[in-house]
Amino acid sequence: MSDTSSEVSQEESNTLAKGPFQRFLGIIGPGVITGASDDDPSGIGTYSQAGAQLGFDIGWTMLFTFPLMAAIQEIAGRIGRTTGKGISGNLSRYYPAPLLYFVVVLLFVANVINIGADLSAMADALRLLVGGPSPLYVVTFAVICVTTIVFLDYSRYVVVLKWTTLSLFAYVVAMFAAKVPWMDAAKGLFIPHLDWNGAFFSTLLAIFGTTISPYLFFWQASQEVEEEEIKPSARPLKWAPWQASKAFERIHADTLVGMAFSNLIAIAIIFTTAATLHKTGVTDIGSSTEAAKALEPIAGKFAFVIFAVGIIGTGLLAVPVLAGSAAFALGEALHWPVGLVRKPKYEVAFYVSLATATALGSGIVFTPIDPIKALYWSAVINGVCAVPLMVIMMLMAGRSDIMGEFPVQGWLRLLGWLSTIAMALSALGLAADWFL
Repeated sequence: MSDTSSEVSQEESNTLAKGPFQRFLGIIGPGVITGASDDDPSGIGTYSQAGAQLGFDIGWTMLFTFPLMAAIQEIAGRIGRTTGKGISGNLSRYYPAPLLYFVVVLLFVANVINIGADLSAMADALRLLVGGPSPLYVVTFAVICVTTIVFLDYSRYVVVLKWTTLSLFAYVVAMFAAKVPWMDAAKGLFIPHLDWNGAFFSTLLAIFGTTISPYLFFWQASQEVEEEEIKPSARPLKWAPWQASKAFERIHADTLVGMAFSNLIAIAIIFTTAATLHKTGVTDIGSSTEAAKALEPIAGKFAFVIFAVGIIGTGLLAVPVLAGSAAFALGEALHWPVGLVRKPKYEVAFYVSLATATALGSGIVFTPIDPIKALYWSAVINGVCAVPLMVIMMLMAGRSDIMGEFPVQGWLRLLGWLSTIAMALSALGLAADWFL
């Protein structure tokens, strides 16, 4: 038996020796962290506005988007695990340089703006809870995020991210504190409802832009590469096809759990704000912190505190993911050595770009730029970036010279294209709403 076969057999024996919960924790990884980071403070603001403005009638969109976002994220994960390179690394190898730089620059700019909006929301949430100056909190949170991602060992850092995802359950607690009328909520969740007006379709487009974001593709693909590098027996599936079955099974399960978790939290936020703010006529919410503030006189101090704490927890998860995905995209495009598994002294440029993205994001707070308007422009840029990137990913995933024996086929390919079409229609709708 070869050394590689022995290592695989030993890993399988160790897995079987673990209990069900330990095996579950071993399965969850990039997909769950990616899904949880999708519910960042800016996403919370979008879902809060949706629930406040349209009530339970918008809930069905979470079930509609689930298979689409799960499919495109699984495809991103498969690209990373099969090729041993992230999205940007494959773009730089197989596609024209102008296209690569166009995508990477847009992604970096959108991520920086998103980081700024998230840090601002976290700081405002802490100020609502304990008082004090928001700018100081912005800097503090930025330093915490950069310090942990740079100086923590990768295996420990991933554990921190996994446990940080639990902060999202704050919104499930807030939902039960809000005394949701469950029959109305179930009706909104399972029976699609359309209002033929601009407000409804603007909200619908915002939800699509929040649930399907380019930085999520880059992060999950790159994290699959990282996970492969820390396992002695793992190889890119293109060169180790015998590992494909178990790898794809894990990616599928991990992504489904992650995206289901993401949408569960989004549903909880929509239900909470629909049962409280919408019910009492509070329909104009500009950010996640405005939602938390508006909850207090309606749902009580407890719901307000839970909502605000959740904003901080999700921000601590999302900011490193946003900064990390920007650094992975830029680093692979410029052919730097990249990866959180390596020490900063060996990958100075990668870690400097990560810290720079965070610093630039935090710097937005100290400019006259309104973080809420900046977030709108971030959504526009993401929409511009997402559609061509998703088209490229789908073409990439179907090429045998890139994916070897494992081009994406069948239902996954179909859902991936449906997700791309839905995002394209959303981008066109956003453009029409903007220009008309």
